[in-house]
Amino acid sequence: MQYIESLKVFLRVVELGSITAGGRDLRLTPAVASKRIKELERHLDVRLFNRTTRQLSPTEAGLAFYEKAGEVVRSLQDAEAAVSGYSTNPRGTVRVTAPLGVGKRLIAPLIPDFVDLYPDISIRLRLSDRKVSLLEDGLDLAVFVGRPPDSNLKLRKIVDTPRVLCASPEYLSRAGTPKSPDDLKHHNCLLLRYPRSPEWFWTLEVEGVPTRIDVSGKYDSDDGDVLTEWALAGRGIANKPRIDVEAHLAAGKLTEVLPDTPPEPALFGCLYPHRRLQDSKVRLMTDFLVDGCRKRLAAGA
Repeated sequence: MQYIESLKVFLRVVELGSITAGGRDLRLTPAVASKRIKELERHLDVRLFNRTTRQLSPTEAGLAFYEKAGEVVRSLQDAEAAVSGYSTNPRGTVRVTAPLGVGKRLIAPLIPDFVDLYPDISIRLRLSDRKVSLLEDGLDLAVFVGRPPDSNLKLRKIVDTPRVLCASPEYLSRAGTPKSPDDLKHHNCLLLRYPRSPEWFWTLEVEGVPTRIDVSGKYDSDDGDVLTEWALAGRGIANKPRIDVEAHLAAGKLTEVLPDTPPEPALFGCLYPHRRLQDSKVRLMTDFLVDGCRKRLAAGA
């Protein structure tokens, strides 16, 4: 099994770009991760990485080995998943990613309860508003809010959730309240952006028809919670899932803007690779999150 563990270390080092990051992801010290890589290189009698003081990159042999090693590890995981349903004691690790806002408020509080039920399952939760690749990043499950991607991933819906344009009363008093979607072009719009992100326009429902509105502003961030804080601070208009800002709207800290032409609604759900369907621990985690999120939302969480 140690050889398989070394393969897993090698795969994560390639994917994350450093021995330290790869080891940390597998809960290994840099020294242990480095030792595993060196043992693998000695066994194969080939150098897998080019090393400099600032950069680590796979060699040509390393890249070729990465493809085949990935197939071996995935095949082993599929084999384990195929028999895991026969066990009354599911075990292993589930890697979950979620957006920052719903991740902190809805997903993170559920994790300890799940582990209490299944103490032999470990959960690694990664929160980010950036888009991730489940396959490339080695993830089992992605919670998302938005439009489901056009991919071969499997989708499990939690709820449909409306989106809302909102700003603080102070901002609207100072800058004026938009009367039509075109008025947004003259306002400071707070945008969720990161490298290669598409958000330089918003899609609103105008008379039931999705309509693109070009928007701009002085502030953007790759953290949706930061946009909420800026909106609360009177810095502009944000386009948010209602579940993220419901409490602020109810408290009067934020005011809904253009309620008759809201943004396209979002889907709140889970995505997972098709091959994970047979993995009992991923199925258990998905069922638990879907049920737990629905209950917390119904209770006004």
